[in-house]
Amino acid sequence: MSNSADSPGTGAMGSGPRRRPRVRPVRILTAAVFALAGLIFFTSFDTARGTDIRQDGSLLKLSDLIQQRSRKNKDMDESNAALRDGVESLAASDGGSTKAQDRRLTGLEKSAGTEKLTGKAVTVTLNDAPPNATAKLPGYPPPQPDYLVIHQQDLQAVVNALWQGGAKGIKVMDQRLISTSAVRCVGNTLILQGRVYSPPYKITAIGDPGRLQRALADSKAIQTYMVYVNVYGLGWKVTDDGTVTLPGYSGTVDLHYAKPVQ
Repeated sequence: MSNSADSPGTGAMGSGPRRRPRVRPVRILTAAVFALAGLIFFTSFDTARGTDIRQDGSLLKLSDLIQQRSRKNKDMDESNAALRDGVESLAASDGGSTKAQDRRLTGLEKSAGTEKLTGKAVTVTLNDAPPNATAKLPGYPPPQPDYLVIHQQDLQAVVNALWQGGAKGIKVMDQRLISTSAVRCVGNTLILQGRVYSPPYKITAIGDPGRLQRALADSKAIQTYMVYVNVYGLGWKVTDDGTVTLPGYSGTVDLHYAKPVQ
């Protein structure tokens, strides 16, 4: 039995004015939670319109657009390469330059990376680790998602080491690098000269194979990467390819830069 302080009435025999029943804060909180849940349910239903939100095509539009632009850029590169070959053929048949000038022009084109290059090559392949990877060596923490994917700095470390090792030309995936090429990653995809690539990533360099491989082994950044290879299973493979031919760069050589807002 409750005492008079907790009873709905006051005084003996229920005489006197009645107090209003207390509204417990717990009941208010419970009602608020149900109201919020109902609002979320309605909003989700209104957004999905009876479809699976995870499969909503609108969420895939950006990815589709990137892939579409990548294919378009590839087609434009191939068209540009064909036009460049035509221009060079016409220039060669013009006869308006001396042999010395032609040799100098050819040398400049090779240095710029716009001409094909043949020689002994080494290829480095990098790949993401398995999604269910665990630490293979004692004393290392369980892998975080970032530990299991190839990052921009990993690709840049390989490219820089190969240049340091005296590479005469480098190809990343199917594109030749030139002085203005930028190796950039967004998420776990590579964006190179307007085109998008997914792992495994292949980097091929022409030069002295022994010197190139020594440069890779001496790179501090690659030594750090090799820790993740040995502990978490990131992909790493170096092969001696013998004699190969790298394609010439076929994209635009125009510089793109930021401009101040007027």
